Amino acid sequence: MGFKVIEDRPTPPAVYNWRVYIMGCCIAFGALTFGYDAAFIGTTITRPGFTKAFGIDDMTPSEKTSNSANLTSSFTAACFFGAVFAWPMMEAWGRRPALQVSAFIFNVGAIIMTAASTQLSMIYAGRVLTGLGVGIITAVVPSFLAELSPPPIRGVLTGLFEIAYQIGNLVGFWINYGVTHTIDLHAAKSYRIPMAVQLIPGGLFAIGCLFFKESPMLLIKRGRQEEAVRNLEWLRMLPADHHYIQEELAMINNRIEEENRVSGGEGKGVKGYFMGCLREMRVPSIRHRFVLVLGMMFLQNFSGAITINYYSPAIFKAIGLSDTTLWTGIYGLFKAGGSIVFFIFGIDRFGRRVPWMVSATCCGLCLIYLGTYIKVGHPGTATVLSKSTKDGGHAATAIIMLYALFWSFGGNGLPWVVSAEIFPVRLRSLAGAWAGCGQWLSSFAATQAFPKMLQQMDWGVFIFFAGVCAATVLFTFVWIPDTKGVPIQSMDELFGGPSRHSQWRQKKVYPPHGVPPLPLDPHNNGLETPHDHKKEAEDYLEHASV
Repeated sequence: MGFKVIEDRPTPPAVYNWRVYIMGCCIAFGALTFGYDAAFIGTTITRPGFTKAFGIDDMTPSEKTSNSANLTSSFTAACFFGAVFAWPMMEAWGRRPALQVSAFIFNVGAIIMTAASTQLSMIYAGRVLTGLGVGIITAVVPSFLAELSPPPIRGVLTGLFEIAYQIGNLVGFWINYGVTHTIDLHAAKSYRIPMAVQLIPGGLFAIGCLFFKESPMLLIKRGRQEEAVRNLEWLRMLPADHHYIQEELAMINNRIEEENRVSGGEGKGVKGYFMGCLREMRVPSIRHRFVLVLGMMFLQNFSGAITINYYSPAIFKAIGLSDTTLWTGIYGLFKAGGSIVFFIFGIDRFGRRVPWMVSATCCGLCLIYLGTYIKVGHPGTATVLSKSTKDGGHAATAIIMLYALFWSFGGNGLPWVVSAEIFPVRLRSLAGAWAGCGQWLSSFAATQAFPKMLQQMDWGVFIFFAGVCAATVLFTFVWIPDTKGVPIQSMDELFGGPSRHSQWRQKKVYPPHGVPPLPLDPHNNGLETPHDHKKEAEDYLEHASV
């Protein structure tokens, strides 16, 4: 498809304006919350100050293990249910109010955790509340970003979600480093400061939620046409009578008509729409996309990052790098840096498909080396390492950093981007909740399975995850098309057409760039689009007959 940004139609330069980028950054800011959580919580709950204050020192070894697992799983489970609740909230209230609720819930949870002094139950309550807030964020933000984005820069704006996550993760690593080296770890502030820092991204996100512009599509759906036009004018920095705005409004109205047909005969409101969505699941291309999203999320969580996080401190320590928190922070820096560069400068030029296959291939090779090194060198258990084993350890450290770079532009964030842009607007809320549920379900499965896999397989877990990376390459090659520059209203044809189970043929089926033509609109009131005179694919919009 070439290394350039593809426009779905002639696009005025004003559309690529500072407002749409600032809006995208503010919405994506929600990802800072759980990016930070992923980095800070594991270390914080093992510090002497925390374990003494909350009675963990008095627990038996099995109780300690159970408590640690429960603190993690309670957050993950709450994220899952937050994603479930996000769908009716988006449909009943809208994207903006749903995010405002998520910000409020998250900040209440963070305050409870920070205020806790001896009551472990307050920590659990805080974890559940922050998890609910994060679950709503993961379900709403990617889809909201995709809805507001012009197609040529949709990848960049949706990718801001992943960039914000990585920045939050990086901040969490270095907060841990600072606490470890500057604060008495037996003092209460050694755990209270990291917990209080949650309120910084949470508070900023809450403030930003007050100024978000609601999705024009949702406003039109509710009959608030004038407000929708004002929001679209503000986002695109074009007057309401501009041809580009009129064309976009016509396409939105067209999609709203489709959505109304989905819920037709099933009643009104959220329940009616849900029943309509169930009817829509009869369409093979829609079911196909829901299955693909679930597959992407499971492949993401089983691609080896969890085992890198577990083994890297042992490798660092074995080769004489005593300050493992420093090197863990450097690992996070590589991962965040790679994500920022790719999602700002690369995703709408190189696309989604090829980078993910390259990333999975390189990550798999890194995992094979690390597994072989663990098997031969035993860095975690050997008391004395030979020179060759130390040299191999230095190479392993470099490989870990390379893994962070390769992972940063592949499975790390692309599943979120792709899942946010492949569904029609009529199913976007449900699809966002589905993606969030898939992420947290697969994350829960990975964290629960990993200790048992490690006990049974040891170094073999690296080979297992390398195999998952190989499966990711095959999965992407066959079923994941490149959605770079593809308008959302053309996704039905891309996933329901001749290349559905052979996406390597995408450019041959839809020459020259693999972008299906925009659908013809028989109800556009005479408004002509650049594609009105192109032949419509015969198999387009399977759902029309449902």
